[in-house]
Amino acid sequence: GTTSDGTPYAASDPHLLRWVHVAEVDSFLRAYQTYGAGRLTPEQADGYVADMAVIARALGVTAPPLSVRGLRDQLLMFRNETRSSPQSRDAARYLLLEPPLDAAARVPYMLIAAAAIATLPAWARAELRIPYLPLADELFTKPVGGLVARTIRWATSIDAPFAPTGAASS
Repeated sequence: GTTSDGTPYAASDPHLLRWVHVAEVDSFLRAYQTYGAGRLTPEQADGYVADMAVIARALGVTAPPLSVRGLRDQLLMFRNETRSSPQSRDAARYLLLEPPLDAAARVPYMLIAAAAIATLPAWARAELRIPYLPLADELFTKPVGGLVARTIRWATSIDAPFAPTGAASS
């Protein structure tokens, strides 16, 4: 592929694969620690990062982080390489404000999107020109995100009142 400034890149590039891995693992860990059914201990969080490294290596990632500290260090390293562009900001705007959804799906989607944005580091929000409002995040967005996450967990649990029972029908 080619970036918006004309720089060629390959999705199979090990350095790019590591960036995707680091960003993904950091995002999942932040989301779980913020909205999960419980919080991981530091040891469990390190175990999660180490477990994800096994998958990353199988996908071609070289030197994936093995601990939360390593994850944060690599994220900081990549931060110096990331840059905002009109295209990245347009993509964020599209996903956040103009998703191709019908009216009934927009409100739940917007709540989930706001909850996800609340877990982004302040520097990532700044690059995308998404306001960083820590008080609003703590008092509104994160509690509502937690409610949405609990609702999804309830609705998808085997104890949900509409959960399928027995074998699938033919």
